[in-house]
Amino acid sequence: MQVQVISSVNEASSARFHHKTAIIIDVLRATSTIATAISAGALCVIPAETVMEAKALQRPGDLLGGERFCRKIAGFDLGNSPEEYTERVVGGKRIVLTTTNGTRAIHKAMRADHVLTASLLNTEACARMALDLRRDVVILCAGSHDEFAIEDGICAGRVLDKLHSLGGAPVEMDDFGTAMLALYRNRSSSILDTILSGNSGKRLIKLGMKRDIEACSSLDVLSDVPRLQGDILTRS
Repeated sequence: MQVQVISSVNEASSARFHHKTAIIIDVLRATSTIATAISAGALCVIPAETVMEAKALQRPGDLLGGERFCRKIAGFDLGNSPEEYTERVVGGKRIVLTTTNGTRAIHKAMRADHVLTASLLNTEACARMALDLRRDVVILCAGSHDEFAIEDGICAGRVLDKLHSLGGAPVEMDDFGTAMLALYRNRSSSILDTILSGNSGKRLIKLGMKRDIEACSSLDVLSDVPRLQGDILTRS
């Protein structure tokens, strides 16, 4: 298996995903929220690139969720905090979600044969599914403010670590993937502290959202892998 890792959504081109399995990572907070919503019983999550598109996709009974500049969008039902997406709120519901980077990254990867979303909450399950799909892999770190985000890199490194430990065949990585695997292994005992000290973490702390960081930093507490079917993410 060959694995490429892309540092941010702005570095991604759709051609890089052809005939591959794409794994999208936006730890703070889109892919953590998507995994939480799916595990809480949401029927599906529909990723939208823009606020206008999200509103256009909404059907009666759907929930609108998302953020701009880390804050809930005016008029939306939910923001982008995983703790909002409880079974009581989202169970049996379709969710239309738009975020600054995460949903844009999902759209960038739509030409892949398979599109999965990973977070620290479900890295092992995602790695297992990627191995089962038997395609080369492209991991896309969504990033933040058009730049690489350390929390996404650590998650990518953890996915790579799981691919190495769970797979029978060798995993061949590009240079950036090798660096992210080393980052994860170096910081595996202090993941929360590393994320808190990163730019995205500092930004959320200033906005009073430290609880979100803590919620997004738990390791493998979910077994569901959100997977794109057409243009919606469902439980795989």
